[in-house]
Amino acid sequence: MNTEKLTEYLDSLIPRGIPSVDCIVYKNHECIYRHMAGYTDHKHTIPVSNDTQYLMFSMTKVMTMTALMQLVEKGQISLEDPVGRYLPAYSDLTVADKDGNLSAANPLLIKHLASMQSGLDYNLDRPGIKRILARDGMKASTLDLVNAFVESPLNFQPGTHFCYSLSHDVIAAVIEVVSGMTFGEYLNTNIWQPLGMSRTHFAKPYNLEANLSEQFIMEDDTIRPMEPTCNYQLSECYESGGAGLVSCTLDYAKLADTLASGGISSDGVRILNSDSIEKIKENLLGEDSLNDIANTMGRVGFGYGVGMQVLLDPAKINSSAPVGVFGWDGAAGSIITMDTNSKISLVYTMHVRNCGIAYGEIHPTLRDLIF
Repeated sequence: MNTEKLTEYLDSLIPRGIPSVDCIVYKNHECIYRHMAGYTDHKHTIPVSNDTQYLMFSMTKVMTMTALMQLVEKGQISLEDPVGRYLPAYSDLTVADKDGNLSAANPLLIKHLASMQSGLDYNLDRPGIKRILARDGMKASTLDLVNAFVESPLNFQPGTHFCYSLSHDVIAAVIEVVSGMTFGEYLNTNIWQPLGMSRTHFAKPYNLEANLSEQFIMEDDTIRPMEPTCNYQLSECYESGGAGLVSCTLDYAKLADTLASGGISSDGVRILNSDSIEKIKENLLGEDSLNDIANTMGRVGFGYGVGMQVLLDPAKINSSAPVGVFGWDGAAGSIITMDTNSKISLVYTMHVRNCGIAYGEIHPTLRDLIF
């Protein structure tokens, strides 16, 4: 890894309009690189620092999948289980068809949720959500809202296509049922406390902390400030397994280093077995779903395992990264990338919504500079 080139590239993003960047690279529990630049407010008065927190958006999914695989390890859940075993509302599902709604031809399985092949989508205005929020307001629970998702039909038969969706929010509800805890309580007990992730928690729609980075949005190639709200946290009581967390770069680096190092933290705490992490990396997508993730999300050369993308064919994207590199990103441009063979992990944070260059340029460039 050429650290000079990495620093030069990160610094070059600031004059291009990215307000702040933070990048940590670990190798087998050793921090081998850290660089921060820029400011977290539009007036350029607050430099990015160790104390800066971010809305993690879909990087939450990495946490949720870690929790899911813990319960799979314990034999409390199987990826082959029907979701209806835990959430009865998901037992008799319908699928939208050009001739009307049809009964689902096969049951929705946990692995379909994990691999985004459930038939759900990311429509937050679905009638079931509106009904529960009208009834319960900010007290609406994770379980009640998730059960309401399937008051609308699925978009395709489970397991047949890939569609990025609310699937991991459903897994959070399954974890609540199996563990007997709220999702946040489960994560705190089984991941955050063991790893010392003291600055990670669920965002609340109207209660964001003062040290949260100002959020920005890119519109017509211009980056401007926006209201820092997490619209995926549907109520004060809802805990989104797909997009709900607030965290900081260093906290997420602890998670990334642990997963890249076979499930053992730098303090010797095991949160997952290495076999479970290898299972996360197994591609679960068939040919049609691989075409979907390539065409709808631009993830050419990638498969998708238990809730994270995995690099299958580096030659397709002219990448120097090895086969098996895995992880995921978030809606404000952050990313977590890991490799279990080299035990290298990357966490990069920024806070700009709708920033296409984050996914098309920044993330691939950082990955290839590191590998």
